[in-house]
Amino acid sequence: MLTYKRKILVMILGLAICLCLLVSCGGREGTRVVFTTGFAKDEVFRIKDESCKTDELMVYLTTIQNQYEGVYGAEIWNTALDGVTLEENVKETVLARIAQVKTMYLLAQEKGVKLSQEEESAVKQASEEYFAGLNDTEIAQMGVTIGTVENLYMQYALADKVYEFIIQDINPEISDDEARTITVQHILLRTYTMDGAGKKVIYSDTTKQAVYDKACEIREMAASGENDFTELASRYSEDTNITYSFGKGEMDERFAEAAFLLETNEISPVVESESGFHIIKCINTFNREETDANKLKIVEQRRREVFGQEYDAFVNTLARNLNQKLWDDLELIHDENVTTDNFFEVYEKYFAKEAE
Repeated sequence: MLTYKRKILVMILGLAICLCLLVSCGGREGTRVVFTTGFAKDEVFRIKDESCKTDELMVYLTTIQNQYEGVYGAEIWNTALDGVTLEENVKETVLARIAQVKTMYLLAQEKGVKLSQEEESAVKQASEEYFAGLNDTEIAQMGVTIGTVENLYMQYALADKVYEFIIQDINPEISDDEARTITVQHILLRTYTMDGAGKKVIYSDTTKQAVYDKACEIREMAASGENDFTELASRYSEDTNITYSFGKGEMDERFAEAAFLLETNEISPVVESESGFHIIKCINTFNREETDANKLKIVEQRRREVFGQEYDAFVNTLARNLNQKLWDDLELIHDENVTTDNFFEVYEKYFAKEAE
C-alpha cells in the first residue's frame, strides 16, 4: 500500500497539470472562472465563499518541495520541461490539489457531512503534533499558526469523509470473467527506433517486414518444443520484462485480445501491437489471487466514477476567483533550515483509513 507521501510524489512526477478548479480545462457549460481584484492581501484564491490564504498554500507547497528535494536533491529545481520550470509545475500541482480539497469541503457542507467528536479530536492531535515539529524559521517563513494547521486538517478530513459518504452505497458485483487476470510471457521485436530527441521513428515497410519474418522464425522455434521459451525471450526480446500479469483493458488491445484467447502453455501466432511484433505464451489463464485483487480495483474505479460525476456537477455551480498577482509572486522557500515534509504523514497517522 502506498503511503500518502509516496502517492503525492507519484502525482507530481508526471508533470502534467490541469487546473480544472481555477482555470477552465474544457469550457464546461455553467463553469464560471473569474480573475479579479478585491482580495485580502494574503488571499490566493476564492471558491464560492471559501478562501485559501498564503499560509495554507505554503504548508502544502513546502511539504511537496521538501519531499522532492529529499529524493532528488535541491538541484532538481534547475530542470525544465518545454520551457516550463519544475517550480512552476509543482506550484500548479499544489494549487490544483488544495483547490480540490476546499471544493470537497464545500461539497461536504452541501451534503451535511460533519466530523464526529472523535475525528475532531484527531484533527486537534494531528495539528498539535505537526505544529510542534516546526522550528521557528519554518513557522516564520510559511507564516503558519496552529489555527492554520487545524483548518487544513479539518478540511482534508471532511474531503475524505464526503467521498466516503457519496460512494458508500456503490458496491457493484464484479464477475470472475470481468476481473480475470492472466499471466503471460512474451518476446517482443520492436518496429521503431528512437531518434536523438527521444521521438519514435517507425521502421520502413521493408525493415518492418524483415522484423516480422524474424518474429515468425522465433515463433516456430518456440512452438517446436525444442527450445525453452524463457531462454528464447532472454535471447531475442527487446522488452526488459518477459512476464506480465494483467486484466482486461490494461494492455495494448491487440496484445490483450490474443493473450486472453490462449490456453495454459499455448503460444500465440505473431501479434502486432504499437510496440512491434510479439510472440506470447500463456502461463496461467486464471490467477485467483490477482483476479480478486482486480475486483477491488474495479469496484474502486466505479466508485471514483460515481463520485467524479457528482463532484463535476457541483464544481460547475461554483464561482472561482484567482488572485493572479499574488499567485505569480509566490515562490518556493530556499532555506536550509526549512525541511518540514511530514504534513501528509501526520494526517495519515491519525486518519489511517481515509488516507489508504
